[in-house]
Amino acid sequence: MSTQLKNLSDFSHTTVPNGANYKFGIIVAEWNAEITGALYNGALKTLLDNGVATENIISLPVPGSFELTGGAEILLSKRSDIDAVICLGCVIQGDTKHFDFICDAVAHGITNVGIKYSKPVIFGVLTTNDLEQAQDRAGGKHGNKGDEAAITAIKMADFSANI
Repeated sequence: MSTQLKNLSDFSHTTVPNGANYKFGIIVAEWNAEITGALYNGALKTLLDNGVATENIISLPVPGSFELTGGAEILLSKRSDIDAVICLGCVIQGDTKHFDFICDAVAHGITNVGIKYSKPVIFGVLTTNDLEQAQDRAGGKHGNKGDEAAITAIKMADFSANI
C-alpha cells in the first residue's frame, strides 16, 4: 500500500495561496464523531493558518456522511458568497453493503453539488476498512484528511477566482 509509510498531509511540494480573500463552509458529519471532530479541527486550523479569518468560516453539522451533500446544497443555495465548501465525514466498512451505497452516493452527490453551483465542493470523507485506518488518517500516522481538504479548498477557491 502506497500510504503505509507516508504522511499524506505533507504540502512541502506545493504552494498554498493565502486564503484571506475567501469564504469557506465546512459541513461535518456527526456520525463517527471522534474521527470527524479530528478532521474538523484539522481543517479549521489549516484554514486559519493560511490566512482565512474566523468570520469567513461557516461551520455546520449534519447527522451523517450521507447528509453532507444536502448540507452543501443548502449552504450554497442560501449563501452565494461562499467560495468553497469542505465536506468532512467518515464511513467505516461494516458487514453489509450499506458502506458501498453510502460512499457511492456521497461521492457522486458532492461532485454534483459542485457542478451545479460552479463552486469547489471538497470530498473530505474517509472511507476506511476499520476504525484504526480512520484514526491514522484523522491526525494519526498518515496525517489528517481534514488538513488536506482545507488545502484543496483554498487552492480551488484561488483557482476559481483566477480563471
